Amino acid sequence: MVKKRLVYIEDDRQIGSWVKEHLTANGYEVDWFTDGSRLAAEPGAVLSGTDAGKPSCDLVILDVMLPGLDGFTLGRRVKENRPDVPVLMLSARTAIEDKLEGLQFADDYLTKPFHPDELSARVEVLLRRFGRMEEEALTLKHLQVFGEAERILHAETGEEIRLTGKQHQIFQMLLRHRNRILTKEQLYEGVWQEPYLDGDKTLMVHIRYLREKIEKDPSSPEIVETIRGIGYRVRA
Repeated sequence: MVKKRLVYIEDDRQIGSWVKEHLTANGYEVDWFTDGSRLAAEPGAVLSGTDAGKPSCDLVILDVMLPGLDGFTLGRRVKENRPDVPVLMLSARTAIEDKLEGLQFADDYLTKPFHPDELSARVEVLLRRFGRMEEEALTLKHLQVFGEAERILHAETGEEIRLTGKQHQIFQMLLRHRNRILTKEQLYEGVWQEPYLDGDKTLMVHIRYLREKIEKDPSSPEIVETIRGIGYRVRA
C-alpha cells in the first residue's frame, strides 16, 4: 500500500517533531518544513513531489503563525495551485474571526493544544472526503485510474496526469460507459448540457487535447478509440 504523503509547515521544532513522529507512526509519509519559503516559491513542485522524486501530496497541514508568509497566505496559494488537495490549519489563535478567515479557503481548522489522535482523525476524514484513501485502480494500458479520487497515474513513471475540467468530464463519461460506444451527440450533450450542432468541432478538439495527455502516441490512440462515423469508446 502506498503511503499518503503529507506536507507539514511548522516553525516550532518541538511541536513539529512531535506531530511528524505521531503521523509517521500512523503510516503517513510526512515532509516537514520549518517555514513556507519553498512551498511559496514552488508550490507545484513541492505538492507534486517532482522536486524530490516523491509522490504527489495528499494533504497539507499549516501552522498559522510562521516566519515570512503566514499560514493563511500559504493556504490560499496551495488552494489556487491545487484545489484538489485538502488543507488543515493548526493554530493557537482561537478567536472566531481567525477561524472564519481560515475556513474561507481551508478544509479544517484545529486549535492548539490538541490531542494527536484528534489530529490523525481529522487527517483521515479529510483524505476520505477528498477521495484520497486507498481504492482499487482501473488499469488502462499504461494508466492507473482512481475514479472516485479523480486521479490518473502513469503506471510506468508514477507521474500524475492532470486534466482540465472538460477533459476530465469527457474521460469520466467514457469511463462510466466503458466498452460501449458513445456518439458525439451523447458525449457533447452529457458534458456541455446543451444540444449538439452537427459539424461543431468543439468535442473533437477537446478529445485531441485529452489524448495528448493520456496516450503514449496521440496519433495512434489506444485508450480513447475513435469509432469512425459514430463516436468514441474506452475499452477495458
